[in-house]
Amino acid sequence: MAIALGLQRFLHDIRYKRERFRQFLGIAFVILVSTAGEPKKILFFAGAVLVILGIAARLWASGHIKKNKILATDGPYAYVRHPLYVGNLTLGFGFAIASNLWWSLPMLIFILLAFYPPSIRREDEKLHRMFKEEWEEWRKGTRALIPRLTSCRPAQRGSWSFMQSLRHNGEPIIALFLLFWLCCLSLGLY
Repeated sequence: MAIALGLQRFLHDIRYKRERFRQFLGIAFVILVSTAGEPKKILFFAGAVLVILGIAARLWASGHIKKNKILATDGPYAYVRHPLYVGNLTLGFGFAIASNLWWSLPMLIFILLAFYPPSIRREDEKLHRMFKEEWEEWRKGTRALIPRLTSCRPAQRGSWSFMQSLRHNGEPIIALFLLFWLCCLSLGLY
């Protein structure tokens, strides 16, 4: 009986509260492809570049977030509405390519399609409720995941803060975690 209730709750949460599992699955994916990977030099280095770019995008974005206080429209938010997700996509594809595992790309795409569209929708709805017209104006000129080539607010300059990145998101710690697993994957190079 308890197992059935546990399974029922798990399935309910997967269907209606997926965001709880998004980070766990991302972490599990990175660890899995890093430990099971069979990297080859060219693919590893191409993937490593993507991982580093993804980490850089996440660090840049997390230093500009003003969670629930001010709508972040500066820094990377002047180019794309969800730069943290862009960073995740970039580094996820980087790990998949670097691992040289045929199944890693389909697995990553499945995870992304299962979790990101509802998360983006929820986040956009929340920001719209909080910032109304300001959000609508920003949304008109800024796509969700495909960055603009030029800033939607060229005159606006924001400042990046390491402490903000550390305090609000723990991003420098996440970056070290990801680099650790990239180094572990590199040990399998032949």
